[in-house]
Amino acid sequence: MTRNTIKGLLLASSILGSAGLAHADTTLTIESWRNDDLAIWQEKLIPAFEAKNPGIKVVFSPSAPTEYNAALNAKLDAGSAGDLITCRPFDPSLEVYNRKHLADLTNLPGMENFSDVAKSAWTTDDGKTTYCVPMASVIHGFIYNKDAFDQLKLAVPTTEEEFFAILEKIKADGNYIPMAMGTKDLWEAATMGYQNIGPNYWKGEEGRLALIKGEQKLTDEPWVEPYRVLAKWKDYLGDGFEAQTYPDSQNLFTLGRAAIYPAGSWEISGFNTQAQFKMGAFPPPVKKAGDTCYISDHNDIGIGLNAKSPNAEAAKTFLTWVASPEFAEIYANALPGFFSLNSTAVKMTDPLAQEFVSWREKCKSTIRSTYQILSRGTPNLENEAWVAAANVINGTQTPEDAGKKLQEGLDSWYKPAK
Repeated sequence: MTRNTIKGLLLASSILGSAGLAHADTTLTIESWRNDDLAIWQEKLIPAFEAKNPGIKVVFSPSAPTEYNAALNAKLDAGSAGDLITCRPFDPSLEVYNRKHLADLTNLPGMENFSDVAKSAWTTDDGKTTYCVPMASVIHGFIYNKDAFDQLKLAVPTTEEEFFAILEKIKADGNYIPMAMGTKDLWEAATMGYQNIGPNYWKGEEGRLALIKGEQKLTDEPWVEPYRVLAKWKDYLGDGFEAQTYPDSQNLFTLGRAAIYPAGSWEISGFNTQAQFKMGAFPPPVKKAGDTCYISDHNDIGIGLNAKSPNAEAAKTFLTWVASPEFAEIYANALPGFFSLNSTAVKMTDPLAQEFVSWREKCKSTIRSTYQILSRGTPNLENEAWVAAANVINGTQTPEDAGKKLQEGLDSWYKPAK
């Protein structure tokens, strides 16, 4: 055997050896509907994880949002889904878990970093099993035009009385529509109206859980009173608000024509690029000074483990990292307005996002009252609540009638567990 032949054999065995090492890497695939996040995963999140876990490669493989549920279910049934499944909140993901497609993550290291409220969107009805790691929530409140407030010498309101006094001053001045919100798209009235201010009246989780248990009804005062407050909004929404769509409302505010915008924090990134004025935010005003404040801090996105993943151990390593403060900080700052659900506070670099998230320190968090359990039947409480809120603001239904109709619809199919 010549020296060159030996060299050739050594080279071949070296190439084969390195190929074997390359194959030792585990590749994890993430299924998601958030195709707008692709660059954030590829440029920030995945490199940070892979730097600490050199044996694991991660591929982010999103579908179109409207196609995700159907596409995911088809892949899961065919056994071709990725290792990691991005979880929508509440029933869609619970159904995937009940079909035995999501693994039990209750005892995953890192899960201790989340409160029961944070985990509620991905926990079984009996509270015993959590099947997705919480990633982010959206917070409700009001975004305002700081320039308009300075011009009119307005202070940020903290009580219901102060809130309406400010709306009255803006209306009297005549240069701005006091508040940009329409009722044409229905969901705006419920999501940015009723679910925004309501927790201060039904006391957040206390009222929400009492409704699920059947200890409170939608005809009770804590559930009707927010509709009475909403009915008063009518005078401050500007001409033709009944025909105003969600994009119309966004444009009215970002073009500087309205002073206040009832908001979800998901607006922050878009508003930052569109508005040419300084913005601030304030939480839903409390009924009276000294009351405990509550915020809708609504679970939006989580991530779980495909129960049939051949790479379960590597996937759990990744999920434990998602449950870490490091992931929380990168994700929340890359997507201002989508806030980490991790118990470790994340300092936001975006000032508007930091204002929203700071409310967690002084107010109690809850989730939208219709999302867990109560919208599984027909009529669907969430969809009915959209109509009710719009009708009350439009003045075509009284707050009392709205509560009565919603409770009758719920009673027709929902029987609280005893």
